[in-house]
Amino acid sequence: MRFPEFQGEWGKTMFDKICTITTGNKNTQDKIEDGIYPFYVRSSIIERINSYTFDGEAVLTAGDGVGVGKVFHYVKGKIGVHQRVYILSNFKCDGKFSYYYFSSRFYNRVRKMSAKNSVDSVRHDMIAKMSIMHPERKEQQKIAAFLSLIDERIQTQNKIIEKYESLIRGLNNSMFCQNKNAIPKLRFPGFLGNWNDTIIGKMLKIGNGRDYKHLNKGTVPVFGTGGYMTSVDDYLHEGDSVCIGRKGTINSPIFLSGKFWTVDTLFYTHSFKNVLPRFCFYVFNHINWLKYNEASGVPSLSKTTIESIHVSTPSFYEQEKIAKFLTFISDKIEMEKSVLLSYQKQKNYLLRNLFV
Repeated sequence: MRFPEFQGEWGKTMFDKICTITTGNKNTQDKIEDGIYPFYVRSSIIERINSYTFDGEAVLTAGDGVGVGKVFHYVKGKIGVHQRVYILSNFKCDGKFSYYYFSSRFYNRVRKMSAKNSVDSVRHDMIAKMSIMHPERKEQQKIAAFLSLIDERIQTQNKIIEKYESLIRGLNNSMFCQNKNAIPKLRFPGFLGNWNDTIIGKMLKIGNGRDYKHLNKGTVPVFGTGGYMTSVDDYLHEGDSVCIGRKGTINSPIFLSGKFWTVDTLFYTHSFKNVLPRFCFYVFNHINWLKYNEASGVPSLSKTTIESIHVSTPSFYEQEKIAKFLTFISDKIEMEKSVLLSYQKQKNYLLRNLFV
């Protein structure tokens, strides 16, 4: 894939021929919450610091830890850099082009050069002797500018999703009661009076998940605490259900509908009384499940604990109104996430086809 106005062969060289490769000089404990400069450590999280390591254009990557081959930053200006973060600077090629080429190819190189399944450190020569194919500078700049536009759109999309997620968290905090016989802070017009206090055990029944490995492949989805796992040819339950982790991830309720199977680490609910399943899902999202954790190691919940938790509910009509409103926002978030995924796929496709 190439812009039509460019022709000719690309050159080939190594990174130590097109840039200077150094490391930072700061430690993690040097970070300051409201520091003057960005502080780049070995993760994707950018901290703050009051002194700087480098001033100029650079590409950064983690030298060890879980971010090896996965964390990259393109920067300009004064920055603090951790001592185990590599700094690529003084580019003879376009800096942004070098960033996109390096960040799209380096992880595979590191994996090939490591005898381990997981790579925990980067040696200088892994970067220095890495090959780079490059066209003339004008083509480099056009490729980099094009990919930058997609990155900007991805960043914008992430901000859109963050705003919707912040909105639904705020609405959850304002639309649900936390105390017995309370009135929520935010309410639709026309609804008055206190909500009814009850316990979860009086609203529904809790079912146990089961092992699915004896089943054949099929079309019925299997869910665990992390979400969808596989599909089988039988179902454990059919209908609307709110699932909550029995062990492991206990603070991420899942709403399911239709035929499904859950594994033994995930409870499912059924036989709802005086509560709509979808409203129940938002009630479950409002509960601080970690508060009810019963284990010192892996977080765990029991049926008895869940059934004894106090919650407040309004009339069916108000439940329906709240559930529809919050579901509209939840669906909007999922739609925006699908848009984000399409941009990310587009970027990955372009990275595979714009570079030799």
